[in-house]
Amino acid sequence: MTILFIGLTCFVALEHLGIMALEIWGKPEQQAKAFGMPRDFVDQKPAQAALANQGIYNGMLGIVLLGNLTLLTGNAQHIAVALLLLFIVVVALFGSLTVKRSIFWLQGCPALVTLLVLLSLAL
Repeated sequence: MTILFIGLTCFVALEHLGIMALEIWGKPEQQAKAFGMPRDFVDQKPAQAALANQGIYNGMLGIVLLGNLTLLTGNAQHIAVALLLLFIVVVALFGSLTVKRSIFWLQGCPALVTLLVLLSLAL
């Protein structure tokens, strides 16, 4: 079960690093399609700045998740990862209600499954 937890956590972390890359360095047409935004909106400098800002958040989530796996052990690791996963689930739920429904399925669901696996380790 621990290997499954580590693998799923790495998947969630890498997913957020990929989202970061798309938000910061993606082409406007890719960003518009991925995030369900009009292309003319994404082409604007303020929208690009906002996407880059979101990208930093997603990248840091990925880095901190991976850092927790390598720097922490035991209960400290589980608590830190659980809090980050819960954060991702809540933010994905909010995003699915306010922006695009697929956000929950693409970001929230992997985090929720990982969180459930982690909680099953605690039992």
